[in-house]
Order: sequence, then structure tokens, then C-alpha cells
Amino acid sequence: MLTKAIHRVLIANRGEIAVRVIRSAKEMGIETIAVYSDVDKNMPFVKLADRAVAIGGQTSRESYLDIDKIIKVCVEHKIDAVHPGYGFLSENPVFAARLEKEGIRLIGPSSYSMKIMGDKLSSKEAVKKFNVPVIPGSPGAITDHKEVKEIAKKIGYPVLIKASAGGGGKGMRVVNSDDELQSAFERATGEAEASFGNGAVFVEKYVINPKHIEFQIMADSHGSVVYLFERDCSVQRRHQKVVEEAPSVILDEALRKKMGECAVNVAKACDYLGAGTVEFIVDEQKNFYFLEMNTRLQVEHPVTEMITGLDLVKEQIKVARGEKLSFKQEDLKINGHAIEVRVCAEDVANDFAPDSGVIKHYSIPKGLGIRVDDGIEQGGEVSPFYDSMIAKLIVHGKTREEAIEKLKSAISEYTITGVKTTLRFALFVLNHKEFVDGSYGTSFIANNFKKEDLLDEENAEAVALFSAWLQGKKQADLKKYSALPYQKAWKQRINE
Repeated sequence: MLTKAIHRVLIANRGEIAVRVIRSAKEMGIETIAVYSDVDKNMPFVKLADRAVAIGGQTSRESYLDIDKIIKVCVEHKIDAVHPGYGFLSENPVFAARLEKEGIRLIGPSSYSMKIMGDKLSSKEAVKKFNVPVIPGSPGAITDHKEVKEIAKKIGYPVLIKASAGGGGKGMRVVNSDDELQSAFERATGEAEASFGNGAVFVEKYVINPKHIEFQIMADSHGSVVYLFERDCSVQRRHQKVVEEAPSVILDEALRKKMGECAVNVAKACDYLGAGTVEFIVDEQKNFYFLEMNTRLQVEHPVTEMITGLDLVKEQIKVARGEKLSFKQEDLKINGHAIEVRVCAEDVANDFAPDSGVIKHYSIPKGLGIRVDDGIEQGGEVSPFYDSMIAKLIVHGKTREEAIEKLKSAISEYTITGVKTTLRFALFVLNHKEFVDGSYGTSFIANNFKKEDLLDEENAEAVALFSAWLQGKKQADLKKYSALPYQKAWKQRINE
């Protein structure tokens, strides 16, 4: 690929990732164009961009998923390249092909690569040719629950019925016995059809409570592919990542090298270009298996940036311009430890139901090694129309222990009122012995968390606040004021 200048970039996304991309592009002297829905007209990313274009609508389908609208803006504003962020159209091969047809660069892989890796069946077939280990399962799509039964006899229960297209936990069902098969199959195929317009599913062996380890890769158009080490993303709720860290505590140098080289081969299997993530699961014996490839920037990419010192968005843009990678595998070193928690507007006590509303007070933690990627501000509104994640809190320390303590301190300084958030839930994770010793797996939350854990903590916190407030009162009075009605009144006063 010949080097081609990029002067003007359209960010086909919103929120914190749009802010993130705009800042890096501006530092490279590139003009930034934002697109925004009716709901997002006052969001920080709209104000930060050099120019912003209204595309209307409220829902994702009416705005950020509308390919025609975004292509129209690209053509009218003579856009050189589009950065899709993550989610929305970031892994949509139709969108990528449309951009290719218009002669507009996608800051990401080709539509061909997306097609290969976007389908879990075709991706498995592609990586097998490069000797990448895959989980035992069906060779192709399953059309009847009776086929699942036959495969389960060969590989043993539990098995996982999984949508061929898409991700995010949609169209997935764990099956433990023959009795559960038909119902699980029907629910998985129905959900896959509704979520992705493709009801195809396949079956694979379900590894109980594995580690979910992913490798960041970067590939240029000159044949170079490198891995930028791993992230442990095993703290998950309904197959959605909640806390991520780099590096993983379970990988030694030999296993890291072996998995990293497999990740590079996955990229080669689909002629990959740009930043991508290869995901593996690792069992208790440290056998690892290819899971999937995300053909985009990941939500958790900041932890990799923290331990490598690289700006992955800038690297993406350089690769899209046709430049060679400025570093080789042997140049890359792991520096310290980084952890990220996703700050979501969710009611943890109500089964993590999404919350929305106006941010009454917003104050972020600051300090050496503390980073907040956000897309909101005080007085802004968290919309019910989009994903519940509103920010990411990332810390870096010399050691894992230092990073954990720094993150706990940062959470205590992070103030958001007006919506319920997952910050205190993140503290629960960080304080749990399985997280502290690194033994946690993907079933960590399911096995260990009960909403009562946070309620007990909340009551203790209220008592402590009362104790501080009642300075000068007799010690005997504290028991009286610690009663639940007083706690509720105190919390209401604090929130006001």
C-alpha cells in the first residue's frame, strides 16, 4: 500500500471513545468531524470535534448504525478516513465495503478480514490452517437440537450453544444435560436471529470457569504483525467484561510467547491490517484455545497503552496511512501493571439494570498513573438509548499490588451523582481474595457476588458517615443514630 495522507477524519461513534479518538487525531494535526444524534447534541465529543454534523434520530438504528447517513456525511465533507471506535459499525463488513467503494479509508481492517473473523465458524476454519488450537465442537452450523445431542455425546457436557455471528453474550446458552437441550437451542437461535439477523449457531465444549486472555495485535500493510502482550478479561457479567488488567498473573514468558505467536498467526490467517484483538480461553492446566478475533479497537485498550507506552489510536491512523510499524516485536517490553474498571450507569442492586438521568455532580480522581476516559460532564444527561458505560477508570502501577491499591483509592475519589453507577461494585471485585490472588475465572461474579454484599457495605458506610457527622456527641448516641431510617435520611441529605 502506498502512503496516503489523512487530513480529515470522521468519527463514526459517540461518548468516551469518540472523545478518545478526537484527542489523538488532533495531536497528529488531523481535522476531526463528529456525527451526532438528536440525543447527543450537547455531549462533550460534539463540542470537542473541529466540526460536528447532525444525523438525527434517537436510537442507534436511527443514527450511528445508519450506514447511508454516515456515508452521505463522508462524501459531502470530503472525508479522508473514518474511525469507527468500537461497537456500532466498527465490525460491519457492509460498512467497510461501502467506504472502500467510495475511496474512503477505514481506520481498521478490510471488509474481507471482517467477514472471515466476524463469523465464528469461518474464523475457526481459517486459524486451523495456521495450527492455532480451537475448542472441540461442531464443524459447522447446527440446524436441529438433536445434532447438539450427538455432538455432546462425543465431547461431553457441559456444552455451549453459540451464535455464529455477533457477540456480547447474545445467542449463547450453556447446556448441562440432554433435558436442557431443546429449550436452550430454541432460545439461542431465536436470540441470534433477533440480535444479528442470523440465527445460525454452533456447539463447542464449555470450559468451566476458564481464564479469558486476549492479545492485542497490530499489523501494517508491509507484512509486519506484532503482539502487544495480553490482557486478562476474566471478570465478566453475562459474557460482558467488567474489569480488565495487563499483564495476566497466570502467564509466564514461555506461555506468553506461545500465545502471542498464535495471535499473530490469527491475524495472518485473514490478511489483517491495523489494531485487533485475539481472544483465548485458558483452562486450569493452562491449555489455551482460540475463541474469536475482534476486528477493532477494544474498550480495554488503555491498559495495553499503559504497559507499553504506545498510543494505539495514533498507531491505527499511521497504519491506515500506509506507514510501516515503527517498532518490532523485540522492541516491546512490559512496563508495570495496569487495571481498568468500566464505569456504567447501572443499578447493581436491581440486577445491573441500566440507569439514566442528569449528572448532578461529577468529579474525577487525579494523580500520577491515573487516567479517566469519559464522555460525560456535570449537567449532562446519560441517555437510555445507548450503552450504559459512561467512563473507564484506568490506573498504572509498578506492581500489581500497587495498581490495585491505587485503583481503590481512585474509586473513592470518583464522584458521580444523579445516576446509579457500578463504582462500588468495582470495589467489591478489587477487595475479593480471588481477585487479589489472581485465581479468578470467568465465573467469578456468578460464583461470588450477591447484591446483599453491596447493601451491607452501604449500611456500614452510612454508619461511618454518621459517626463523622456526630463528632462531639456522646458515644452512646451513635447506636441510636446508626438505625436504618437515620442512614437513609443521611444518604438522601448527602445526595442533595
